[in-house]
Amino acid sequence: MTYRLHFDAANVAFDRLRAIMDRLRGDDGCEWDRAQTFETIAPYTLEEAHEVAEAIARGDMDELCEELGDLLLQVVFHARMASETGAFTLAQVIEGICAKMERRHPHIFGAGAGPADAAAVRETWEVIKAREKPKESVLDGVALALPALTRAEKLAARAARTGFDWPDAQGPLAKIHEELAEVAQAATDAERREEVGDLLFAVANYARKLGVDPEDALRGANRKFEHRFRKIEKEPGFKQLSLDEQEALWQAAKRG
Repeated sequence: MTYRLHFDAANVAFDRLRAIMDRLRGDDGCEWDRAQTFETIAPYTLEEAHEVAEAIARGDMDELCEELGDLLLQVVFHARMASETGAFTLAQVIEGICAKMERRHPHIFGAGAGPADAAAVRETWEVIKAREKPKESVLDGVALALPALTRAEKLAARAARTGFDWPDAQGPLAKIHEELAEVAQAATDAERREEVGDLLFAVANYARKLGVDPEDALRGANRKFEHRFRKIEKEPGFKQLSLDEQEALWQAAKRG
């Protein structure tokens, strides 16, 4: 009964959101919203997805609730624009994902015995996905819009499915040292840009072999740096301190 009440409330709230978007994009709607296109809204969609991930990393459920709402708005916004040109409707978006989830979970929605564990479920998903969307390359489907570090890890993981991979983490670790040396030897801005890119790709590959999500690890490092630097820059006369003095404060912040 409680679930049903939540379900009904969600339906009412969703209808309200659709009505708001209809009003904003309508003839007497908001000038800014009416001027938007798929291309202008896409960066906001990516930003909202990242903010959802950040809220999860922080463990902030209030923030997560708000950010999921922002992300949901992006879905409704894109679907509304598509319906205006007759491309597809919001109902088709929802029906499409419902059908996909049922197809790719045959052990739940189909007949017969299902996978024994989460790894088997994942494998079944990939097999069905490959059957639905035949690929020319194992690299097909790795979205260009992904953060570069995430995309590097995914490209390497896809290539590894063909056996193009080191047997252990020592291979990519050696590659990191090799790329570091090439960065140091680079003589032009173009060479340095290329070699730094190769270095970052090698680091992402090493993280994959260690079972570490490189994007998540870097977000954590960013948060740690931000926290420590905000702490030390409050010290009186921080900008006038020597580098050694600033470093001493940094080390104290690390210990604290």
